[in-house]
Amino acid sequence: MNRWFVVLGAIIIQLNLGAVYAWSLFNQPLMDKFGWEREEVVLTFSLTIAVFAFCTIFAGRLQDRIGPRWVATIGGVLLGIGLLLSSQATTLLELYFYYGVIGAAGIGMTYVCPLSACVKWFPEKRGFISGIAVAGFGLGGLVFQPVIRLLIDTVGVSSAFFHLGLIYSCLVILGAQLLKNPPVVKREIDEIEAQMVERTKQFSTKEMLTTYQFYLLWFLFLFGSMSGLMVISYAVDIGVELANLDLSKAANAVMVIALFNAGGRILLGKLSDTIGRVNALMVAYGITALIMFYMSFGTLNYSMFIICVSLIGFCFGGFLSLYPTITADFYGTKNMGSNYGLMYQAYGLSAFAGPFVLKFLPFTQAFIISGLLCLLAFIVIKTIGMPALSERRVITPEVIDGKKG
Repeated sequence: MNRWFVVLGAIIIQLNLGAVYAWSLFNQPLMDKFGWEREEVVLTFSLTIAVFAFCTIFAGRLQDRIGPRWVATIGGVLLGIGLLLSSQATTLLELYFYYGVIGAAGIGMTYVCPLSACVKWFPEKRGFISGIAVAGFGLGGLVFQPVIRLLIDTVGVSSAFFHLGLIYSCLVILGAQLLKNPPVVKREIDEIEAQMVERTKQFSTKEMLTTYQFYLLWFLFLFGSMSGLMVISYAVDIGVELANLDLSKAANAVMVIALFNAGGRILLGKLSDTIGRVNALMVAYGITALIMFYMSFGTLNYSMFIICVSLIGFCFGGFLSLYPTITADFYGTKNMGSNYGLMYQAYGLSAFAGPFVLKFLPFTQAFIISGLLCLLAFIVIKTIGMPALSERRVITPEVIDGKKG
């Protein structure tokens, strides 16, 4: 099987899953139709991110056992059902359950599958492939934004959920059919790059949880993703409040962030293949800390506002491509689905951590705290060594082809 078909399937799937980032388009239409408060409607998005992240634990473990194709297919079905039911929701509790639980469970069931499959097919360029596999998720909101707007304007917000449920489920199930794990022994790897591929002991989830590196990485992932979501979720408000922009100008940040978010996933992932995962993470944490401090103490005009949110989106995307890669580097690819599912819970918690801090502190003070946490991460990440149980050996093309070893 041509391994690039797996990448194609991953991109198709992630574009549809990433449409969840366009949730803000539903806020005002739902408020207008049902008279709900903004905070009540926005809670749907936070709940979706949390449930989605939580479900990756079970989905990762299941896809390690039965393969990515069936698990991703089940996820596509659940996502479609969740949105179809959301079209019938007339109360907040129904919306929370249909979209924020059932639909989110479908996203969580599917998300790990293309990522895990791609990393297994491309061990010689894990960073780059991880970046491509998750870049679609970052671009999903941008790609589906005009589709969602058109549906809301033409058929109404409730019917829009119905049509999107059909679109998402069909495309996700189609992409899932292209997912497949590589053979255990023979893998299609470029011989030149394969000469120095390192292979780590295949840690079970239980073994991973006995290493201190997992807990350090988990908290560092939380710090980085919390900073990113804090800016991404409130980008328009930051532009209006701190840069004194009008609403239309501040709204331009949404599209810019989506582009840089996707670019960061690919470019920082590719960079990590050259300079190493830790050094690439140091770049991301360093830039994030500097931007957070600047937005706290510096002067923001339109240009600086766009530059700042673009760099935050770029680094945030990098975190989401580097952490699955470093999980595979540290703990192997055999159980990557379940292992990264646990690591990914840091991201799920960050969806609540940022908004929670902003409930009690103004933007400038919250950014100082976030900058300090990223500065701490910048220092700590350099001290993390490989897990003590890891076993490294050089794999040559002959070993990969099953001729030796």
